[in-house]
Amino acid sequence: MIELRDVTKVYAGGVRALGGVSLRIEPGELVAIVGPSGSGKSTMLNVLGTLDRPTSGTVRIDRYDVARLSDAGLSALRASRIGFVFQQFHLAAGVRAIDNVADGLLYSGLRLSARRQHAAAALERVGLGHRLRHEPHELSGGERQRVAVARAVVGEPAVLLADEPTGALDSASGAGVMQLLRDLNTTGTTVIVITHDRDIAATFPHQLHLRDGHLSEEHHP
Repeated sequence: MIELRDVTKVYAGGVRALGGVSLRIEPGELVAIVGPSGSGKSTMLNVLGTLDRPTSGTVRIDRYDVARLSDAGLSALRASRIGFVFQQFHLAAGVRAIDNVADGLLYSGLRLSARRQHAAAALERVGLGHRLRHEPHELSGGERQRVAVARAVVGEPAVLLADEPTGALDSASGAGVMQLLRDLNTTGTTVIVITHDRDIAATFPHQLHLRDGHLSEEHHP
């Protein structure tokens, strides 16, 4: 599903965020990328999500060589194959949950009625079928993150990238969101969670540890 080979990312001023990273993530895996602040996690997210091109090395997403794709091609790949969940929910204020989720299909070519139909199904999938018409300010933090997850998966992406998805939540809500991500994984979605929380990472069968742009790897049965 995802392969990185000797990937580096160097920013202006010679700051090396990734230093020759190689990894392979198979379809349907549940993966944690863990590391302290400044370890290169955000850069890794941007590279895995094709939001940023590496300075050198090879990135393949679902058999596509990222270097060979135009910007439009990368946008199409993201829209069809990758879902994103962030620490901050990025929901539109004053917009009902169903329409926040339907916005995840804006570039699908579907009519609004069809987008809303898919959105309702996605909200049902994350346990919010009874909150379709609620606006973000009427939802708890855990519910808002579930809406964000529904928006990320409404297009049925092959890969879900979650960047510190529990960072803005209390422990109970965070545990609920993590269980939701595990449930999505059991239905076949490749789930990659980026976190600084070693306790969360320790529960994952495939762990990638980042420090100073370098990677070590653990697998657990």
